[in-house]
Amino acid sequence: MGANGNVARMSPRQKMINLMYIVLTAMLALNVSSDVLNGFSLVEDGLKRTNGNFSDRNAALYAQLEDFAKQNPQKGKVWYDKATDVRKKTMALSHYIDSLKVEIVKDADGSDGDVNNIQNKDNLEASSKVMIRFGNGELLQKRLNAYSSYIASFVPDTSKQAAIKKALATNPVEQPGTMIRAPWPVGMFENMPVVASVTLLSKLQNDLFFAEGEALASLLNNVDASDVRVNQLDALVLPNSRLVMRGGKYTADIVLAAVDTTQRPAIFIGDRQLKADTRTYEVSADRTGTFTYSGYLEVVRGDGTTSRHPFTSDYTVIEPMATVSATMMNVLYAGIDNPISISVPGVAQNAVSATMSNGQLSRSGNGWVARPQKVGDECVVSVTATIDGRAQTVAKTSFRVRKLPDPTAYIAYKDSKGNEVRYKGSRPLAKSVLLTAPGIGAAIDDDLLNVQYKVLEFETIVFDSMGNAIPEKSNGANFSERQKTSFRRLSRGKRFFITRVKAQGPDGIVRDLSPMEVIVN
Repeated sequence: MGANGNVARMSPRQKMINLMYIVLTAMLALNVSSDVLNGFSLVEDGLKRTNGNFSDRNAALYAQLEDFAKQNPQKGKVWYDKATDVRKKTMALSHYIDSLKVEIVKDADGSDGDVNNIQNKDNLEASSKVMIRFGNGELLQKRLNAYSSYIASFVPDTSKQAAIKKALATNPVEQPGTMIRAPWPVGMFENMPVVASVTLLSKLQNDLFFAEGEALASLLNNVDASDVRVNQLDALVLPNSRLVMRGGKYTADIVLAAVDTTQRPAIFIGDRQLKADTRTYEVSADRTGTFTYSGYLEVVRGDGTTSRHPFTSDYTVIEPMATVSATMMNVLYAGIDNPISISVPGVAQNAVSATMSNGQLSRSGNGWVARPQKVGDECVVSVTATIDGRAQTVAKTSFRVRKLPDPTAYIAYKDSKGNEVRYKGSRPLAKSVLLTAPGIGAAIDDDLLNVQYKVLEFETIVFDSMGNAIPEKSNGANFSERQKTSFRRLSRGKRFFITRVKAQGPDGIVRDLSPMEVIVN
């Protein structure tokens, strides 16, 4: 019976299997691999960076035109107005393209869709719906054609005109594998994955900014900004900095400067004009730091008008340096924060880093804090500075690590002005002050260190009328009730002793402190 007879004899089950195979094959043909989709995302990221660079370049060109228009409105305003119109039209079309991206992504991902975080990258319907069914593709095509003709009118170079028209062309697109040429919106957006459509629209923005840049550059070339007569050429050396540290780099620009010896420019530093017969700026360096100054030169053109040329520079002033240190005093104390100062002249603090052996070193405001660990071992502070982009070690300093000295016990009270006074014995103390004091404290509070200790316990020894010593134990750092009772019995001129004082410092070591003699007044 032939092939048709074979089909006629197929069972319903076999027909269903064949139909499912055809459908599956079609689905596989439409499926876009994740690698391809991720590739579009990478291209999109690259286009965003390129578009940003184009925008920055175009903004700089526009700023030059604006600056010239301010300096010389008669010559510059006409070109600045044209540049402003170019910018407005470019931004309007770019914003329209951004809105199309948003519509496509939201159609695929829902109302919360985010162009920067597309979920359904392989959606094949959203682009066709927004760009073809809703007519946005045809509108975009018309706007691109009008923009291309408008921009080309500002570019006299025919080769550049051709490049702009080619970049923004919206010709019919030949369908792959066929000789059929589809309209531009259909060829570009029909059955196109969402991520590919967004990337394509970013590419169109890239072409817009390229075309805008060509137009702005042509407008700037039309400005007569260099009509200055010169009769002498000088070689100038312009260093980046007049302060260079060992290990850094000295960098200078060697430039050719054209001057008119018969008519020197007027030089202004801020609002102050330098003397007419000098080109030298001098200022007293009476403070350290980095100082920036700016100004401008006014140059007379051949037609009698003047142009203004701004400049900015800086210089660094450092202290005359001499380091004097006593070797025996290079000491850090274990268990506490030791403030130290680290600086590299001519290098900003954020470009200086440091590490320390036998402990920890950390920043604290504008300074550093060293916390050594093991007593008896040295700790070495290594300082690194980033100079001209390269990190290098600029200093290594060794310190000896010592145990904290023993503190001194005291009774704290307030004087008539409310200031804290620490009574440390061997002189009269008013009985009223003694009875209001809660207990004793302990600290190192000399001119070098200020470290507080925690008193754990102590005893008082009071002598009765028979000369017998009566010891009483404290309640931690506070006077016990028995101790307070014994104080009340003391008459003027009597003495008692605070002994067996145990105190613990921040290093965790418990120490036995020297006794304190208290004379009751």
